Amino acid sequence: MALITTRDGTGLYVKSWGEGRPVVMLHGWPLSADSWDDQAMPIAEAGFKVITYDRRGFARSDQPFAGYDYDTLSDDLADVMAATGATSDATIVGFSMGGGEVARYQSRHGGKGLVQAALVSSVVPFMLSQAIENRAAR
Repeated sequence: MALITTRDGTGLYVKSWGEGRPVVMLHGWPLSADSWDDQAMPIAEAGFKVITYDRRGFARSDQPFAGYDYDTLSDDLADVMAATGATSDATIVGFSMGGGEVARYQSRHGGKGLVQAALVSSVVPFMLSQAIENRAAR
């Protein structure tokens, strides 16, 4: 367990188990990295390095005034991946709001270092904006 510092100086609490190909798991709102504990241990025991973290503003991570947009959150994901060595052959899994970060990472960072991505019960930014626009048009 460690605290890493992002490119804008925000401290993020990171948990890591095991060794092997990295699997980075992003929690949903209003949860924390701990929400993945039941899945992380068996994945690590299967030969993977599992990385979870508390996104900015949640649990043990810093709570800065700004930076809660998907661009910054995807940059935070890139910074966590770099700091933990998850820079190639990585899988990222996003639950709920975490899925939005996975989607934005794909577009903003070109899927750098990834071989797989999973969205679990996710609300991705584009889909949410489309739903709001469709409601407003009625």
